[in-house]
Amino acid sequence: MKNLNAIGLDSVKSEELSNKLNELLANYSIFYQNTRGYHWNIKGQKFFELHVKFEELYNDLLLKIDEVAERILTLGHTPKHNYTKYLKSSKIVESNQVSDGIKAVEDILNSFKTTILLQRELLVLSAEADDEGTNALMSDYIREQEKLVWMYSAFLSE
Repeated sequence: MKNLNAIGLDSVKSEELSNKLNELLANYSIFYQNTRGYHWNIKGQKFFELHVKFEELYNDLLLKIDEVAERILTLGHTPKHNYTKYLKSSKIVESNQVSDGIKAVEDILNSFKTTILLQRELLVLSAEADDEGTNALMSDYIREQEKLVWMYSAFLSE
């Protein structure tokens, strides 16, 4: 019982999960800020369509950021909150091309690929730790994002 955290999970495995969740948090935070930039600065023929879609996406990312941070806390650890740390650990990079709709959608697809891969890693870690809470969260995210990948890819296929 000594090596169990407050929710009955192995403390060492919970720390490993929290570290990987902090990596996901960093990636989500950069993804979120990039998407805000796309929303604010989009120009061109697809402005009205993309402006709305980008707002939907950044609102969803904001919810996921909060959920991931709260999951880290539930596991007994501290979510990182500094953008300087996010930039160092995120595989998603800041976007400088925020007004080109096609480039923005391509960046969004690459960001989804990054987050889905991280979430799949978390599925394995959470299964090994018997952490159903993290596992269910990641499974839900993957299902939602795979559909969005299909939709954004269809947009590029016009």
